[in-house]
Amino acid sequence: MSQRETFDLSKRHLYLCTSIRDDLTAFVSDVVRGGVDIVQLREKTATARAIVSCATELRKVTSDLGVPFIINDRPDIALEVGADGVHVGQDDVDVSLVRKILPAAIVGLSTHSSSELEDSLLKDADYISAGPIVPTPTKPGRSGTGIGYVQKASALSPKPVFATGAVQPAAIPELVTHGVRHFVVVRYLTQSDNPYRSALELRTAIDRALDA
Repeated sequence: MSQRETFDLSKRHLYLCTSIRDDLTAFVSDVVRGGVDIVQLREKTATARAIVSCATELRKVTSDLGVPFIINDRPDIALEVGADGVHVGQDDVDVSLVRKILPAAIVGLSTHSSSELEDSLLKDADYISAGPIVPTPTKPGRSGTGIGYVQKASALSPKPVFATGAVQPAAIPELVTHGVRHFVVVRYLTQSDNPYRSALELRTAIDRALDA
């Protein structure tokens, strides 16, 4: 069974995006115990060798915890470490090339506008991300899309749509009322002094809003 068949992304709601850090494996273990159910390693500055080393360790952790492990931008590294998938942006390698390299993998695609959304629906991606809703330091120079774009993407896409930007417990109820069902989190967890507790608070907010 392929990775894209193994994991039902429609039932996964809290997606962590993290860079390399000294306590990476312990951090990921904590947030997954708290409710994170997808993990992406997004590292823009380290060498390929450093990314492979960290990704190899993280692959073991996520496999043991039963959550999909995604590599940002690099299908070659995903292939080398046996990751479950790859996430690419609009300026990265095309989804079709990723699919040639990793035919059975999960493939995600970032979108930030209506034209990119329409294009994404024609590609063989398993999910898309939409946003950031508000400007964020993790996407320097990119303006926020506003909630309207994320609402439109969630309504039109047959694939799971993961909202980015402004994901914290207090914001979840309003986002859910706008049709958002899947959430990407970065700073709320990566900057937390208690990642397990923060993940649990965020996951509790999501579950309560979805149940309501």
